[in-house]
Amino acid sequence: MDWGHKVEEVVIPPYQGRSIQIRRGQHLVLVDVDGKQVGDFVCFNAHDVGEWVSPVHMRASLASIRLKIGDFLYSNRRRPLMKLIRDTVGVHDFFFPACDYWRYKVDFGLEDHPNCHDNLMKALDGVIPVAMLPDPINWFMNNRMNGDGDYVISEPLSKPGDYVELEALDDLVVAIATCSQDMAPVNGMKVTRLRMEIFDPQS
Repeated sequence: MDWGHKVEEVVIPPYQGRSIQIRRGQHLVLVDVDGKQVGDFVCFNAHDVGEWVSPVHMRASLASIRLKIGDFLYSNRRRPLMKLIRDTVGVHDFFFPACDYWRYKVDFGLEDHPNCHDNLMKALDGVIPVAMLPDPINWFMNNRMNGDGDYVISEPLSKPGDYVELEALDDLVVAIATCSQDMAPVNGMKVTRLRMEIFDPQS
């Protein structure tokens, strides 16, 4: 796929997070390098960190809990900040919060397991001032609602090299963490790499 001129590339190691800045009109490609790896994603207006991509507002604006090509990623001010351009998987989540200290302590009895909340906050530290982390979009997460209205989480459908491509509709700061869940099928029981690539389609 020819995405244009590559401006930047950032690999996100297992159990870590990274942030990147994107200018309006540039495209972000998030690649699942090894397959079956969820990426917890948050996105802020680079000029006003009080505005961010908000899953609850997306659910209302899209009237859906599924993302489709052409859908916008709406902010807490109901303004589109990004647009989904390409998607080789088609199954993602914007319902569940990022795993955090309490998730592993309460559900698994662990005190020091890596978690997406802390990894995202570390990735944003020194980049933009974030007092509270918004809920993420969980790219490649495979969850479905059963006939009883309950969510069932299964292994991701993404294969090595699968990706999503997003267009920035404003100047943005994005942070993504490789989901740290290795005790449930969220990542196929193994945490692996993701890669962010920024392209300027006009070059």
